[in-house]
Amino acid sequence: MTPSLDDLRRYAVARTLFTPTTLLAAIRRLGFVQADPIRAPARAQDLTLRHRVKDYRAGDLERRYARLPVEEDCLVNYGFLPREHLALMHPRVSSRLWDASTRRKAAEVLAFVQSRGAVHPREVEQAFAHGRVTNYWGGTSNASTHLLDGMHYRGMLRVQRRDSGTRIYAVANHASTDDGETARVQRAASLLDLIVRKYAPLPSASLTYLARLLGYGAPHLAKQIQIALQQARAQLPGCTIDGTTWFWPVDENPRSRRYRVDEQVRLLAPFDPVAWDRRRFELLWGWAYKFEAYTPAAKRRFGYYALPLLWRDQAIGWANVSVQDGRLQPDFGYAGRSPAKDPAFRNALEDELERMTWFLAGPVAA
Repeated sequence: MTPSLDDLRRYAVARTLFTPTTLLAAIRRLGFVQADPIRAPARAQDLTLRHRVKDYRAGDLERRYARLPVEEDCLVNYGFLPREHLALMHPRVSSRLWDASTRRKAAEVLAFVQSRGAVHPREVEQAFAHGRVTNYWGGTSNASTHLLDGMHYRGMLRVQRRDSGTRIYAVANHASTDDGETARVQRAASLLDLIVRKYAPLPSASLTYLARLLGYGAPHLAKQIQIALQQARAQLPGCTIDGTTWFWPVDENPRSRRYRVDEQVRLLAPFDPVAWDRRRFELLWGWAYKFEAYTPAAKRRFGYYALPLLWRDQAIGWANVSVQDGRLQPDFGYAGRSPAKDPAFRNALEDELERMTWFLAGPVAA
């Protein structure tokens, strides 16, 4: 039978909010965890993982990163992904060609990093004094940091660890891959499958949008990604509801009883898989959620870093959360009528705020 919108809503929530597991297992199951530097009240990657990793505390990913087979890299945006996925995108060929001067500087920095083993961007700046450059937003930034970013993107460097949030770089060693056309199409199909599994169920327009965003992680596979997209549209199961066509992985059934929602309230990261696709969000819940950290304060409806508020399988509103004098200070907004008079909701919300407080408390002292 064709799934209903209620079925898709339940499926969208239950399939990604799986039973909490280990950090590595959660990252592998998600396939990719988007990163964001804003901490309000914690970074997006931590806010995402806390729902899916048992006993997770803010900063655990950064603290444990160097011991895990996980890499900071690009897919549809920047974040963390299992190391085995890198072979699908590397060697990456950037669409931005370097001139001879930049290639020479990169070779010099690569030799410097190789001789040191690992470097802080400050060490590179002290050694080479590259000066300042115009960044993507029209301002200026440190030229050495900009060059290191470009070398990382091109697969010359990897992030070995973080030092107080700053990337510490080491030389990357990406395995060579079969560059034949058949192999390239297969890599593109695997990348598309990865994002379908992360963000399903996907409206047709969102599938096309995500395929286009794969040009960030694999710009050199643009033609093959389009081939994979055409194949996916022909092969993925799906349905059409109210004029919108939806797709999901071949081995999943949105109507299955395995996709059951619990009685929890959850405060989600703005980039959580439940909320990331704003088109899907509005189709499933009937209101438009927006991320407004870069919106002028006077024009904000939701707030600087509004966390979507999920109750069972319903996205009912949002909350801006701060910590003052060690106490959580949430400020709630609702898309419709507030369920605050419902005892079940009040109890579940209290439990979620207690979990958030514990999560923000940091690592337990040894």
